[in-house]
Amino acid sequence: MSKTMSDSIQNNKRIAKNATMLYVRMLFTMVISLYTSRVVLDTLGIEDYGIYNVVGGIVALFSFLNSAMATSTQRYLTFELGRNNKQRLNEVFLTSFTIYVIVSIIVVILGETLGLWLLLEKMIIPDNRMNAAIWVYQFSILTTVISIMSYPYNAVIIAHERMSAFAYVSIIEVVLKLLIVYLLLTLSHIDKLILYAALLVCVQILVCLCYRIYCSKHFSETKLRMFVNKSLFQEMLGFTGWNLWGNVAAILFTHGLNILLNMFFGPVVNAARGIAVQVQTAIAQFASNFQMALNPQITKTYATKRYEEMHLLIYRGSKFTFCLLFILSLPILFETYFILDLWLKVVPDYAVVFLRLMIITMVIDSTAGPLMVGAAATGNVRVYQSAVGGVLLLILPISYIVLRLGAAAWSVFLVHLCVCCIAYIVRLLIVRKLIDINLREFIDQVCKPNLIVAVCGIILPLLIKVVLPAEMWISLFIILVCVISSGFSSFYFGLNSHERKVVVDKVLSFKQRFFN
Repeated sequence: MSKTMSDSIQNNKRIAKNATMLYVRMLFTMVISLYTSRVVLDTLGIEDYGIYNVVGGIVALFSFLNSAMATSTQRYLTFELGRNNKQRLNEVFLTSFTIYVIVSIIVVILGETLGLWLLLEKMIIPDNRMNAAIWVYQFSILTTVISIMSYPYNAVIIAHERMSAFAYVSIIEVVLKLLIVYLLLTLSHIDKLILYAALLVCVQILVCLCYRIYCSKHFSETKLRMFVNKSLFQEMLGFTGWNLWGNVAAILFTHGLNILLNMFFGPVVNAARGIAVQVQTAIAQFASNFQMALNPQITKTYATKRYEEMHLLIYRGSKFTFCLLFILSLPILFETYFILDLWLKVVPDYAVVFLRLMIITMVIDSTAGPLMVGAAATGNVRVYQSAVGGVLLLILPISYIVLRLGAAAWSVFLVHLCVCCIAYIVRLLIVRKLIDINLREFIDQVCKPNLIVAVCGIILPLLIKVVLPAEMWISLFIILVCVISSGFSSFYFGLNSHERKVVVDKVLSFKQRFFN
């Protein structure tokens, strides 16, 4: 067996092991998170829940600096690990840490000036809840700064592919949030909205400490010391600068749309969006965990010039992501109200249509994830970020125009979906040149199978939905049919013969390990 083939097998095993660990972590955290968000909505009420979402969204607007820097940090750390350059690895960590300190200061300045003005002058918040909203806003700034300062450590863990650390810390985090729910239910004499925001700050501090302690014990490059490498600082900032454009677009079409909805419709609609985001995030975690295990290998194969292997990882990553999300999303798309009604005591208006449009958009964006990592691996993101970011920036102004013309609240998510489809095409055309991907090959190996999977998987549940009456047992039956139909379609039409054999072998191995 050649060394290249042996390395490829080991990399695949590492991806599978890390993905498994992340899924165990995700299933645990998802169940508790959905429960806690249900109780928080019931305890705070729809209006206060909406206020928390929109106020947090104002602070998140200024996190575009952090988002841009995150991509840069992840790329440089993983790249140096791929080249096994330990000295350079330490220099990258220290440089990124310095930049994150600067980013935190900028976030505080913007938050206490422009953000505070936006909260006091432009947001629709009842007068009797404005004081609570200001407290929540200040706590949100503090939470954001703590989160920013923990990211260099997160990036090191991902680069080293130590996904078990994420699993353990995430379990600690959701248990602490479960404790928050208990305190909200028992401490009735305190304003619960303010209490909720304050307790989340405490959780974020503990999580940040966990990551820092773990990294200091396991990775020597995270030892802090005085260090300034001007050329590396400028290089990372240059990379970040072009990512900044794309991340500004991403922040605006998420949190910007949330603020826009508040300006036109008030906090109740923000609550509906908040609920939709909770479900969408739970589904998206399945793809993000898979891609978190996959992404370091894409960057490392590029760093070691194994381009064909990198292309294969991108193709399979995009296709597997679609199949996974399709299986999870189809039951929710067909039985959205039934599922939300089971989960919540009261389903906010607009939550159903918001969730459906957001899920479809999320599937399109997630399947483009491996392409984005491939582009970032090259370090040459100027054209990519300026073009894709420029397209995505259109979402907010177009949404504002359609709302001014009297469109319904859900129209902004339809705008988001249409623009994301255009951005996907632009993204593919640019990445094709950056990493020499064959466009016809990508269409044959990714686009065609995904389309066939979607069409074949929808037919049976759609027929049942049209023919049978709308009753509870019918809804449960349709959910089961959706899972079976989408799973069957993904397995037989989405995967090739080699991939099907790998999946079957993994299932049999799992069965033998745990049931024999």
